[in-house]
Amino acid sequence: MSYSVGQVSGFAGVTVRTLHHYDTAGLLTPSDRSPAGYRLYSDADLARLQQILFYRELGFSLEEIGAILEDPHANALDHLRERHRLLTEEIAKLQRLVEVAEQAMEVRQTGVELTPEERFEVFGEVAFDLSYATEAHLKWGRSKGHQEAMARAATHTKADWRQIMTEAAAWRTRLIAAFDSAEDAESDPVIALAEEHRRHITRWFTPCPPEMHCRIADDYVEDARAFALVVPPSEQRPGLARFLHTAVHANAGRLSEESCEDPDHGSRVPR
Repeated sequence: MSYSVGQVSGFAGVTVRTLHHYDTAGLLTPSDRSPAGYRLYSDADLARLQQILFYRELGFSLEEIGAILEDPHANALDHLRERHRLLTEEIAKLQRLVEVAEQAMEVRQTGVELTPEERFEVFGEVAFDLSYATEAHLKWGRSKGHQEAMARAATHTKADWRQIMTEAAAWRTRLIAAFDSAEDAESDPVIALAEEHRRHITRWFTPCPPEMHCRIADDYVEDARAFALVVPPSEQRPGLARFLHTAVHANAGRLSEESCEDPDHGSRVPR
């Protein structure tokens, strides 16, 4: 049987103009013409159109579709696998953008409005990388600690953030001094710095038991963006993240030993 361009347009849900374009591009040329010169499509043409629309829905260009359909040696499965890979990457990228947008909305909803000048005044070089924020939210978003930290952060005023950053800067100066003087990462003074950092998190964000502190420190050596929240890149030294990581784990071990000696350790959180 033969079908007019109008009939095919109705069958396939595409416009007559699109069918004319496919013809002009050599992608789908009708098998026949009516005595008056109108395009007539055969069943084989409709089958080819179905393939074209399938590939178009997956995002293939007309050139790519033409190559697949015309080359008898083309492996359609390979093309589909490659398209699947690209689509999967695009989905992941869009999901990240959704998370960033959601976090931006949360920030806007906190009521803490800082101008660019105020933001630099408070945070200085310490910048919260949104890509890291997105991945951290995906990684820890369901945890009670992460949720509480985000909730408490949202309540901090500009004065609170100034105090937080002042304390962090003073602690950072002492940490770098210990590292530069080749202090042992498991020495008492450096372990004390690790404990101070843990208590800072507890005081301002969320209770931070030793095991949580260790996971945070693990991020410092695995992701430069995480460590940049603690030490700005301009102040970093090679090995400093590992130095802090070692001290945090040593402090966790010491606290664990002390807990075993203290029968009431389960009911107390250092402040």
